[in-house]
Amino acid sequence: MFPYGPELEINTHLKVNYQLVLEKIGPLLTADRRQKIERVVADRNFDTAVVLEGIYDRGNISAVMRSAEGLGFGNFHVIETQEKFKEANRVTQGADKWVEVKKWKQTADCVKNLKAQGYKICVTHLDAKAKPLHEIDFSGKVALVLGNERDGVSQEMIAAADESIIIPMTGFVQSFNISVAGALSLYHISQDRRQRRGTNASLTEEEQGILRAHYYMRTQDSAVQYLQELFSRGTLQS
Repeated sequence: MFPYGPELEINTHLKVNYQLVLEKIGPLLTADRRQKIERVVADRNFDTAVVLEGIYDRGNISAVMRSAEGLGFGNFHVIETQEKFKEANRVTQGADKWVEVKKWKQTADCVKNLKAQGYKICVTHLDAKAKPLHEIDFSGKVALVLGNERDGVSQEMIAAADESIIIPMTGFVQSFNISVAGALSLYHISQDRRQRRGTNASLTEEEQGILRAHYYMRTQDSAVQYLQELFSRGTLQS
């Protein structure tokens, strides 16, 4: 579910093609920065959706987001069904700048959107039908759903799920902290996709170019002003 088209919105009156952004903003970045962005984009995965439902502790959201970004996952959803949050000192370490986050107020709306895009819904939930993580094929479009710290995923989400999955454990405790569960699950998914597909990446060549353009804009603080000035002087045409 790659979220962008070939045009980037610079402001309410100006949209430009991603190739123009690469051409004009690219030279403003250092060669090392361009190479870093290219390496990251080449391994980005939008086929796997990371979904957090009803998470109370914002620190847990930040931790899972940081793990997701670090492992190459760019498709992130937060369902805010709870009324209160626990604020936390933990931060994303900049991961929120590079992950495409979609927020939802209702579980049903998120599920409907994901299923319309062809995603299989896999919830982390211990029940009689739950399968170990390693028995699931993550090579296609799969949404990994992690639930509330106390109650887990909602009954609504369980009813909508295609699979219930668990992380096999050999100790006395029955579950991991959500941030740990997220990191373990996402690492497994990245390895599973590499074994089955040869790569965790999912983007076409054009999508990679579009994402590079977005990252160029986010990296270069003066990018918006620079493009606006070029168009205002008549140097470029939208």
